[in-house]
This record gives sequence, C-alpha cells and structure tokens, in this order.
Amino acid sequence: MTTFSGRRTRVLTAATAIAGLSLVAVGASGCTSTGNGGSGSKTAAGGVELVKAGQLTTCTHLPYPPFQSEIDGKVQGFDVSLVDLVAKNLGVKQAIVDTPFENFKTGAFLNSGQCDLAAAGMTITAERKKHVDFSDPYFNATQAVLVTKKSGIASLADVKAKGKKLGAQAQTTGEDYVKKQGYDPVSFESSDAVLNGLRTGQVQAVVIDYPVVQGWLKDKANADAFKTVDNINTGEQYGFTVKKGNTELLAAVDKAIADAKADGTYKKLYEKWIGPYDAAAASPSAS
Repeated sequence: MTTFSGRRTRVLTAATAIAGLSLVAVGASGCTSTGNGGSGSKTAAGGVELVKAGQLTTCTHLPYPPFQSEIDGKVQGFDVSLVDLVAKNLGVKQAIVDTPFENFKTGAFLNSGQCDLAAAGMTITAERKKHVDFSDPYFNATQAVLVTKKSGIASLADVKAKGKKLGAQAQTTGEDYVKKQGYDPVSFESSDAVLNGLRTGQVQAVVIDYPVVQGWLKDKANADAFKTVDNINTGEQYGFTVKKGNTELLAAVDKAIADAKADGTYKKLYEKWIGPYDAAAASPSAS
C-alpha cells in the first residue's frame, strides 16, 4: 500500500486508545477532535448515520504514503484529503484509526461499528466486495519493481533469473501478483518495512504500488540508492469502503469524489501528494 507535506489539519498530541487501537483525530476544518463524539446526534447531513457523533471515523493502516502517513506529527496524504471532503460535506470532522491491514479485507472494523469507512490505498477486488461495499474508483494504480542500483537487476524476471530476493507488503495485491507469477516474496508488515528491507539488504528488489515508489524517490538518499526497473499495469483501482448496505454514506463518498474531479480539487490534491497530474490515474470508470 503505498509518501509528502502540505495542508493538513491538527492532530491530537497524545494518542487516544480506543479498543486497543491508535486514534488520531483530524479535523476537516483544521481543528482537533476529542473523539468522544459529545452528546450530539449521530446523524449527519444527508441522513448519514455515524458511529460517533460529530466525526467521520476512518480506518486506515499507517504508514502508506502518499495516501496516508504521519508527517511532522500529523496524519496526511491523498486519501486523507479526499475523505476530508466527505467529512466537510457531512458537516463533521474526520478522525483516523490506525488498524492492521488484514482487517480491510473482511471489513471487521466496519462491521463492529468502530469505523464509518476505510481508506487505505485499497484495491477493489471481487473477493473484498463480498465483505464490504466499495465507492466509485478514485485512483488507477500500477505496481512498480524497485531495486538497489548495485543489484544488477533490470526487470522483475531478472529477480528470479539471478536468484535475488524479492520483498512485498503483506496482504497486498502486489504480494498476490508476484505469488501468482511464481515468486516467493519476503513479506513485510508495512511500506516502511518494505523500504527498510531493501535498504538493509534483506531483499534486493521489492514490488509495491508505483505512487509509493514515486514518493520514496523524492528523497535524494533513496534516489541515489534505488531505481525503478519495471512498472506493471495490473488493472488495479482504489476505492474507499463502507459497511455493506450503508448506502447513504456510500452515496456521500461517491458525490465527494465526483465533485472533486469536476471542480479541479482532485487535480490539485493529486499534484500536491502524488506528482504531475495523470488524467488516466483519475479515470472514473467502474472497476
């Protein structure tokens, strides 16, 4: 799943424990949220029912830059900014809960009522659709193969041909893809761990979403040490998820995505977090 700075809202200075999870409150209007929801109604604009009054609670998995990561003590990123638009339309603030990525496949924290939606640079798949409802696609993604410049690897096929070790983030479509191609990748818990595995020589190549690699290579030290040797179009599209049957919230999410694409906000956020705008990456076509 898979890095930058920019406009972002304030974050709680201390972690708030909720059911053993890490909660970081992010306000769509730029102020912090206590996360307790107060005593107000849990019904937001448009009749959307929320798990906590006054906030749109988002499950994610940190870090996954440029979509969501903690920068200068604040959770920021492309996904975060898009969901802020949803929260603003609902008249509430966004609060982010950091959870294990495997829960996104099952919708566990949505079904248990701990989160309203999930945003984690998550690929829309038929298997995941069995457990959650996906928004319209908001990003078309490809997989990149990143290697150390001294590795002698020129392609994904070279990894196997030269007997090199390949790394991937656990529970991701990148890992699934290379396994289907006959590779036995070393699994890492997070995108940071993937990069560290490459940096420390645990693996000589990694496969991960291309926007993540773009973010990494913005850092001069990374650009000096690593290079991209393959960009694989796997037909992946990202979507946000809600609990099955939550049609009101799903409609609100889809509207925010569509409005952002129509009024230029999406393009501005894309350029801010990901890089030069690629209209193909913002294709509105359904997955």
